This record gives sequence, structure tokens and C-alpha cells, in this order.
Amino acid sequence: MESSILTECSDGVARITLNRPQVHNAFDDALIARLTQELEQIAADAGARVVELRGEGRSFCAGADLNWMKRMADYSHAENLTDAKALAKMLDTLHACPKPTIAVVQGPAYGGGVGLAACCDITLAGPRAAFSLSEVRLGLTPATISPFVVAAIGARETRRLSLTGERIDAKEAHRLGLVHELLADEQALDARAGELSALLAGYGPQTLAEMKSLIAAVADRPIGPELHAETARRIATQRTMPEGREGVAAFLEKRRPAWPPSV
Repeated sequence: MESSILTECSDGVARITLNRPQVHNAFDDALIARLTQELEQIAADAGARVVELRGEGRSFCAGADLNWMKRMADYSHAENLTDAKALAKMLDTLHACPKPTIAVVQGPAYGGGVGLAACCDITLAGPRAAFSLSEVRLGLTPATISPFVVAAIGARETRRLSLTGERIDAKEAHRLGLVHELLADEQALDARAGELSALLAGYGPQTLAEMKSLIAAVADRPIGPELHAETARRIATQRTMPEGREGVAAFLEKRRPAWPPSV
């Protein structure tokens, strides 16, 4: 049986590919569990510096698998709650990954697929990419993905797209901030993903993890004494860490830094 997820790691870049092209890479409970496990393993792997999330075939991810949804229709509230918590855990594991994450969106991303794109640190899209918060068409809401989509494009735009269920193209997604860069074709998309991954893999892994933690800690907080104290503590700590010391020394000595091993 072919694996629903393909993972390879080379040159510090872990590439996770959703591998269910026959159903447009829609996810079910098995794929959710597998993706969560893969992300947890990569987070603990010192050899993986960057994560690329991709979709095999024409689609990036069509959200929930229809057969899975049919099964859920007969689930009790408690069983549905367990399933929803597993999906929320997968999304949070991707969002909280200590390694930089890049979504490489080559085709449509609907429902939960939008959530995957919103969870990643950087989202690249090709001209065939399209996005839709399509849950409303099924009498559902994008509940588990909503915190990440709101963080990416704001409450007002999330409200509009979730109420209408409208499909937007890559250009509009770029305008809204869901997509960081819009590439001319799939060749350019792959090239840019490789360029960014190589760039990020060359930085100190502990510094990148701290960078993600820093942004999460200061986002949407009022500027004042408490925040000033926290940011001062963070930079003071970073300056005394091995990567901080090595980075400054390398700069002063005009050489490339030799980052200490770190998860």
C-alpha cells in the first residue's frame, strides 16, 4: 500500500509531501495521525533544519476526505470531539514546529488545506494555486483552522471568506497576505523553495527556533514595561548562547559561522 505521506531529508531540508493525489491530498484520520508523527520526529531531528510541505499531483490539499466525512456523520459527539482534537493537534504541531516551515502550494488548497498554508512560516504559491474556506457549503465551520487563518489574514478577511466560501486565486491570496510570494510557474516555485530552504538551513537552528518563539511571544501584546522586560531577557540570553557567541565572533573575524550542533 502506497504511503499517504512521503518524507525525505537532504542537506538539512525535510520535504513532506502529501501523497493522496487521487483524492486531491484530502486528509482523513490516518493522514492526520501520520503527519503529526512526521512533524514531531522532524522537530526532534538535529539533521533537519527546514521543513517544506508539499502536495503530490495537481492539488495541494482539498481539506477533509469525503469518505472520512461520511464516517464522521455517524459518529457521536464524543467521537467527533476526539477527531477534531486530533486535527487541532496536527495544525498546532505544524504551527509550533521549531524549524522554519515552507508551504509550497502548487495547486488548489481548500478548507483544511488553507489551514496548512496558514500554519507555515512562509507560503509560496504557483499560478494554479487557489484557496477557499469551503466549509460553509457543507453546513460546517472552519473551526480548527480559524485561529491560524485569522493570524495570517486578519479577522475581517477571514469572516468574508468563511461566510461566502468563495474561491480566490493565488494573486488575491497574495494580496491578503496568505501567500508571501507568487511565482510565475511550477519551475520557478520549486526554485524559490529551494533557494529559501538553502538560506534558512545555513542559519543557526537554535536561533531560528528562538526567532519563532520570540514572534509568538510578542505578537498582539501591548508595548510596555512587561514586554520590554521580556524582550531584554530574550536578547541577553541569546547573546550568551553558543550560537549567539559564534555568530558575533564570526562577523568580527570576517568568516562564516560554524554553528554548534543543536536540535
